[in-house]
Amino acid sequence: MFVRIGNTPRDYAWGSETAIAGLLGTEPSGGPEAELWLGAHPGSPARVLDPALTGGAEDLAAWERTAELPYLLKVLAADGPLSLQAHPSPEQARAGFERENALGLAPDSPDRNYKDPFHKPELIYALSDPFEALCGFRDPAESRAAFERLTSASRGGAVLAGFARTLDGEPRAVLRRATEWLLGGDTDVDLLVAEVVAAARELPDDRDADTVRMLDEAFPGDPGIVLALLLNRATLRPGEVLYLPAGNIHAYLRGLGIELMAASDNVLRGGLTRKRIDVPELVSVLDFSPIRATPLAAGHPAAGVAEFRPDVPDFRLDVVRLDAAVPSAEVALTGTAIALCTEGDLELAGETGALRLARGEAALITGDERTLSVGSGQGTLFVAMPNA
Repeated sequence: MFVRIGNTPRDYAWGSETAIAGLLGTEPSGGPEAELWLGAHPGSPARVLDPALTGGAEDLAAWERTAELPYLLKVLAADGPLSLQAHPSPEQARAGFERENALGLAPDSPDRNYKDPFHKPELIYALSDPFEALCGFRDPAESRAAFERLTSASRGGAVLAGFARTLDGEPRAVLRRATEWLLGGDTDVDLLVAEVVAAARELPDDRDADTVRMLDEAFPGDPGIVLALLLNRATLRPGEVLYLPAGNIHAYLRGLGIELMAASDNVLRGGLTRKRIDVPELVSVLDFSPIRATPLAAGHPAAGVAEFRPDVPDFRLDVVRLDAAVPSAEVALTGTAIALCTEGDLELAGETGALRLARGEAALITGDERTLSVGSGQGTLFVAMPNA
């Protein structure tokens, strides 16, 4: 079965006013358009455009067949930085959700960390050039070098120089200690942030200083400005994918992309926000192992098809690109899928149904269609489905 779906972009303040409309060929709202959700998540379930096909259900959350869809597909357009955040593993999410239920916390309590018992890994497929993000802790030696460059450019900067010296030792212990101190409310943190920002203004061609200036403009005085320098700054080019597993601290900085995640609301924040930060719980979830923020490798099961398969069962992303050399392609479905056309005018067909999608249109495809054939000669289709 093919079911046309749609939604209205969410108007978070960090959203772009033009990027989503420009991608999908829709009329801009005049305000920020941050995320277009295509899934059954109750926060903003996709609308069913012909409820007669779904027994009268007007959105995917209300349709029994898709109410438990394990993933959420989004178009994301960041005109400014999002909060630093991390997400729990399945075990951490279950334990945290049960613990907060036992404490009697209401589902909408501001003291809740866990809105559901599920993990929330995610990936982002870059559409803009570039797409900028912070992703995972880097080697503390790299961070120390960054702080030492800032120290050299500072006028005074005694707290900055002292903080740089603390970044020696076993990497995970160093990163944990620094994170706890930066988010713990010590009065010297405010001084450190001020010194880092002042020094960054003296280093116009330094990448780390550029990160500081960008974050200070959006969140002046926030300790996340300094915490960001303990992380990798990733620059994605169109078609590259960044995968963010459980425990990975990250923040999207700017850009347009396709985001795919497990359908969960569990977010533990770590700065660059005015919302609550539960430092002990965040630290218990974070993976402090230094990493390199490298793009997720694509598979190429057929001409015109790139597939991105992370190490979780909840989701995978297939990207179909058709042109004169590859006028048609097939994708094997591994469950209920959601397809979004971002370019062209494409013919979709399964074992029993068919549908035409133009730029900006989306559809849900039930798994009993088994194989999705895509044709018409030119266009781009994003297909999300479980990662069986």
